[in-house]
Amino acid sequence: MITHGSAGRIRIAIDRGGTFTDVIANPGSGRQEDDLFFKLLSVDPKNYPDAPLEGIRRVLEVFEGKKIPKGVLLDIQNVASIRMGTTLATNCALERTGERCAFLVTKGFKDSLVIGDQTRPDIFDLDIRRFDTLYDVVEEVNERVTLEDFSEQLPFTKSQPDPKENTVVGKSGETVRIIQVPDESEVRETLTGIFNEGIRSIAIAFLHSYTYPDHELMVGEIAKEVGFHHISLSSLTSPMIKFLPRAHSAVADAYLTPVIRTYLDHIFSGLTNSQNTSIQFMQSDGGLVDGDRFSGLRSILSGPAGGVVGYSATCYNINNNTPLIGFDMGGTSTDISRFGDNKFDHVFETTTAGIIIQSPQLDIHTVAAGGSSILSWENGLFKVGPASAGADPGPAAYRKGGPLTITDANLFLGCLVPEFFPKIFGPNEDKTLDLETTTQKFHELTELINADLDSSLSPEEVAYGFINVANETMARAIRAVTEAKGYNVLEHYLVSFGGAGGQHAVAVADTLGISSVIAHRYSSVLSAYGIFLADVVEERQRPCSYILGAEGTDNITREILTDLKNECIGELLKQGFKESNIEIREFLNLRYEGTETSLMILKEGETCDYKKLFNANHKREFGFAFEQKSIIIDDLRIRAIAKSDIRKELSIEEELNTVTRIQEIDPEKEASLIKDVYFDQHFVRTPVLRIETVPIGSIIHGPAILADGTQTNIIPPNCKATILSSHIVIEIMNKSTIGENSTIDSIDPVLLSIFSHRFMDIAEQMGVQLRKTSVSTNVKERLDFSCALFDKDGSLVANAPHVPVHLGSMSTCIMAQAKLWKGKLRKGDVLVTNHPDVGGTHLPDITVISPAFSNNGELLFYVASRAHHADIGGLLPGSIPPNSKELYEEGAAIYSDLLMEEGVFQEDLVYRLLVDDPAKFPGCSGARRISDNISDLKAQVAANTKGIQLIENLVQDYTFPIIEKYMHAIQDNASDTIKKMLKQLVKHFNSSKFTGEDYMDDGSLIKLTVTLDVEKEEYVFDFTGSSDQIYGNTNAPIAITNSAILYCLRCLVAEDIPLNQGCLKPLTIVVPRGSILNPGLGAAVVGGNVLTSQRVTDVIFKTLNVMADSQGDCNNFTFGVGPQTDPITGLESQGFGYYETICGGSGAGCDSWNRSGWNGTDAVHTNMTNTRMTDAEVFERRYPVLLHEFSIRGGSGGSGKYSGGNGAIRDIEFRKDVTASILSERRSLAPHGVNGGEDGQRGENLWIRRTNGAVINVGGKNSFQAKNGDRFIIKTPGGGGVGES
Repeated sequence: MITHGSAGRIRIAIDRGGTFTDVIANPGSGRQEDDLFFKLLSVDPKNYPDAPLEGIRRVLEVFEGKKIPKGVLLDIQNVASIRMGTTLATNCALERTGERCAFLVTKGFKDSLVIGDQTRPDIFDLDIRRFDTLYDVVEEVNERVTLEDFSEQLPFTKSQPDPKENTVVGKSGETVRIIQVPDESEVRETLTGIFNEGIRSIAIAFLHSYTYPDHELMVGEIAKEVGFHHISLSSLTSPMIKFLPRAHSAVADAYLTPVIRTYLDHIFSGLTNSQNTSIQFMQSDGGLVDGDRFSGLRSILSGPAGGVVGYSATCYNINNNTPLIGFDMGGTSTDISRFGDNKFDHVFETTTAGIIIQSPQLDIHTVAAGGSSILSWENGLFKVGPASAGADPGPAAYRKGGPLTITDANLFLGCLVPEFFPKIFGPNEDKTLDLETTTQKFHELTELINADLDSSLSPEEVAYGFINVANETMARAIRAVTEAKGYNVLEHYLVSFGGAGGQHAVAVADTLGISSVIAHRYSSVLSAYGIFLADVVEERQRPCSYILGAEGTDNITREILTDLKNECIGELLKQGFKESNIEIREFLNLRYEGTETSLMILKEGETCDYKKLFNANHKREFGFAFEQKSIIIDDLRIRAIAKSDIRKELSIEEELNTVTRIQEIDPEKEASLIKDVYFDQHFVRTPVLRIETVPIGSIIHGPAILADGTQTNIIPPNCKATILSSHIVIEIMNKSTIGENSTIDSIDPVLLSIFSHRFMDIAEQMGVQLRKTSVSTNVKERLDFSCALFDKDGSLVANAPHVPVHLGSMSTCIMAQAKLWKGKLRKGDVLVTNHPDVGGTHLPDITVISPAFSNNGELLFYVASRAHHADIGGLLPGSIPPNSKELYEEGAAIYSDLLMEEGVFQEDLVYRLLVDDPAKFPGCSGARRISDNISDLKAQVAANTKGIQLIENLVQDYTFPIIEKYMHAIQDNASDTIKKMLKQLVKHFNSSKFTGEDYMDDGSLIKLTVTLDVEKEEYVFDFTGSSDQIYGNTNAPIAITNSAILYCLRCLVAEDIPLNQGCLKPLTIVVPRGSILNPGLGAAVVGGNVLTSQRVTDVIFKTLNVMADSQGDCNNFTFGVGPQTDPITGLESQGFGYYETICGGSGAGCDSWNRSGWNGTDAVHTNMTNTRMTDAEVFERRYPVLLHEFSIRGGSGGSGKYSGGNGAIRDIEFRKDVTASILSERRSLAPHGVNGGEDGQRGENLWIRRTNGAVINVGGKNSFQAKNGDRFIIKTPGGGGVGES
């Protein structure tokens, strides 16, 4: 047994990063002044085979005072502990270099990790690229269980388990129905086949194993008998509901852990006499674990977690509770985090390299802006990243032929001190940073920018511009971890660490309005220092499904928590900790009944009021609380923390109290050298001081640079720094404003780039607010909403990339409403509309519009949010009737009304518009859950209010005339970019006229003629010749055509540009009134939004020879029931409705002027939609269904030189009588291939009746009354191919 707290023995902590490995050690004295710390290259095969072992060797040489040859076993009998963090698992995930593994999954779900949640990562990238799967082999196992009850039945009733009926109680307390037990002989045969292929690691994930793990355990035992070395069961690696992240996590563990084990074996093989040395590793949750239990799944954030532990342990003051923002800027990226209330913020589901990880992790946001981020000039904007020069070739200054980067900009502006850098650059690694090459490259880039703009910027202004754009990118990420979560960013300290943090931290804090920046003396190695100080942690978690406060719940949960606590304590006692040093934290993962958003609530005190705590946390995080709703316990969690107590760090305030003398010093007298540094448009004479030579208690006014061999901290002229024994505290005395000298007459390209970020940030934060404060699944889970910012005329300024069909259509809506209400609106008024005649798409998409006014009542701008409401009345539940003929059959139609009048929410009006008015029509109902509609409308108002507040903050910094100028300038920039792209298109095809057409399944024609007159800059999209409007619901309001064109043009640019009204500004769009693309008043349109919009995009892309047809469809599927009365009990139950859109194949791409052709992608959302699919386990827990299959429809994509993507198969069994509806296309006419490519297969919708086994093709648009046991199989279309095979 290893005892902890071994005095007098060496302690070593190592953080192995991608570029550098940081080492910190103490000889056993515990005194900070005796610490040794240094950096070495993580990969340097000329000098050593392994960086951590080399670090240990160097530490031993220093502390033991003897020469230790390289390559010998390292005797660590004098070492008490070695603690490590590593990016090995992250690198394996990114580079796909993990262990070969297999994936065993429930029958029907072999493609689940390929399909994912069916969304595409970049909505504007037509060549949809997914990460490769981690497994080599996938096999299905014929097993199945499901949950007996469903939560959407209100009031909820819980069935009693009956083994005779194959129902049992699961670990979560839910009743589980066992449908199919695995056949052991079949499983053994399958596993033996996999084993014979040379695979030794396997992941097993079955549906609902979080609560019923028996089938996984059975298969796991057989795998062990067959001889597999590593077996990862999803029920053990991640015992939480949601199949997709749990399965991903199991596969990630099988893929990464063997690599981790091999690496640990390598480390151990280089050591001897290690039996009395504690060797531990940092996990993603901020706790240490013994090396023999370190897993790949929990190591993804190993290094960054050390940084969070480091700054929380060294900079947080428990006495004043000032929260901290961690700003860890490294070579390729910057990690942003927050620490407050003396506890870590954990998240339980994140995505890294396309892998969904479901395990406790510190809440760390990574932004692609680091020292090696590449600087570029594109489409009139300054761009920083996301591409990185990495360590090789690295920045231009590294003498390896690299591009200009942030590091180069800092060097060029004097913000780095080459004299303090080690001479490790160049071919022979014997030179310092190369200022000459960097200077030359900035001059060349400046010439290019000045030529494009006809301007006279200096190279210094260009470099400084890139720095400011980078700072804004990082500030945007900080807003996401503070303001977007309900915290006031101004109340925080910013803690700077990482190799590049000190050059940017003050400027970023200044941008955010933060007044204090802290840099620890170990800031450049703070992740290693955090690992040095960290505690050892054991965690246990158990799924649960009990109602908080219900009879018997407290006893059950207390018993489970006690078991979990004893498991954790027992494991820590084995490691030599005393029980008195172990701190226990209990958590309940809670959510409101009928919702899927849970919060992990920490127990406070012996008699904890969890309901009160949950309601308070929910209100802070989301803006509201359901005081009357029942609260569900989803998980029980114990976190046992064994205190290391290695060193007590003083807080800043405590340090100040110990300093005997605080005095201002003349930095020039203490300076090691003087250099010119560029601050805000000019060079300033700046003293450079070595940190270790500055007396404790010194106050230094900027400008100054405080540096040592590993860090460089910039103190701008408007700041002062106080030097303490462990910290440097930088105070911003007065806020500087970038662009304060900007004039109305000219456009500053740097400010244009910054405002591009700020406007988009506002739209994105509105989206975060809307998602947080909404209650419906459509908004909160499926993300079927969009938020945007508009100028005072209603032109789109910034639209967060949410749902593509909303992108251009919202501006049509806002322009129409602006004209209707011109001169009539007052402060506090909010408009509501969904009508297709004034910019609406289909009726469920309700738009809420908020005008913003100056103090004297002048209209300044609009913000708006559009959300899909699950039900707004009409013929059928879900308000997506497949056979509607008139607009009124589709639900409430709101032309234009005041949702709020002078700040007062008009609830009576909403009730009339959504409930009373739709019910007046024959066969129609009002909204079936008006409470959800009202809640979501209020959430939309809250999102708009957030947008207005954020713009008002901008106004304080820049004044409104400047902001308005850049609102227009950003549109002009987009317009110029679109014109440039259209000119390239004309040149590539040597043609200025293009024609194309296609048909809907009912024979309606969509016809397009595109005329591009480059000389006159006249660009016409003419849909004359398209069919007249139909007596059906595939009529598309003109706003949809505008949106489709905007989307297509943005995709064709193939670069990251702001999406706004400027993209349409160069165009003339002709759509005859009364046609299917511009129907008359009262025409049904629900299919136009989800079907015709897809055909319009297909026609545009084919007309311009960009790509073959994608699935041309959203496959809108709904089912539900109305309110019912139980004939036996007489109890009334609310109705429910469910709505989903289903992925299909994307079309293959043609060779073109800016890219080569590409193969289509299987089972993915395409073009005008990108909404998520509900997780299979959540689907079955909430609704009376059994999902038999969700897979890729092999062979359905068209073949060709470039093949189309395959569609999907979705097979659903109903476990209760429901009304089901399908609204789909491409069931009669197949998605077309182009240039000789084959067509994709048509879709098919099959209703299988349980009573007689009849298989009925219901066609593309239909409703039917499904009985208990009936199945519905939806086969979605494939994409077309390009070119002959």
